[in-house]
Amino acid sequence: MKAIQHFKTITYHKYLVMQGCFKVGLYWQGLTHDLSKYMPSEFLVGAKYYQGTRSPNNAEREAKGYSAAWLHHKGRNKHHYEYWIDYSMKEIEGGMRPAQMPVRYVIEMFMDRVAASKVYNKEKYKDSDPLAYFLSGKSQDLLHPNTRKQLEILLRMLAKRGEEETFAYIRKRILKKTYIL
Repeated sequence: MKAIQHFKTITYHKYLVMQGCFKVGLYWQGLTHDLSKYMPSEFLVGAKYYQGTRSPNNAEREAKGYSAAWLHHKGRNKHHYEYWIDYSMKEIEGGMRPAQMPVRYVIEMFMDRVAASKVYNKEKYKDSDPLAYFLSGKSQDLLHPNTRKQLEILLRMLAKRGEEETFAYIRKRILKKTYIL
């Protein structure tokens, strides 16, 4: 079990998200981001499957066929698009469908992706990494079209213009009309 390494990794990740959230004015979200990772149901699994180069949830998923830690985490953290998947009440749509995420959580999801890329890519990190990860994933189909568009615009802006300009855009243009705690 690698409890100390896992603790350092999740704490550094949380610090990076907090730093980004503070830069755009999302103070409460910065402070409370990913607190569930310190709960035993998530932390112990993370320590057991810790590798340092990717999420321990993927290793748990490979070992067990599912990740109990992830199921716990996504149900408690509104910055994950999976939190916003619900049943459709329209017969024509049937089954599950994504709900549009509130902007403040889209911004936190953006900060989460940036921080994860920094944590896992370390000194090799580039501002294009979060976009590359997003484009290589399967999550796009599970995001509400408006949420996907908002996130992708920010990831592309980060890749082209860098963190300082993207964070200023978020603070001055996207969140200026939104009540921020």
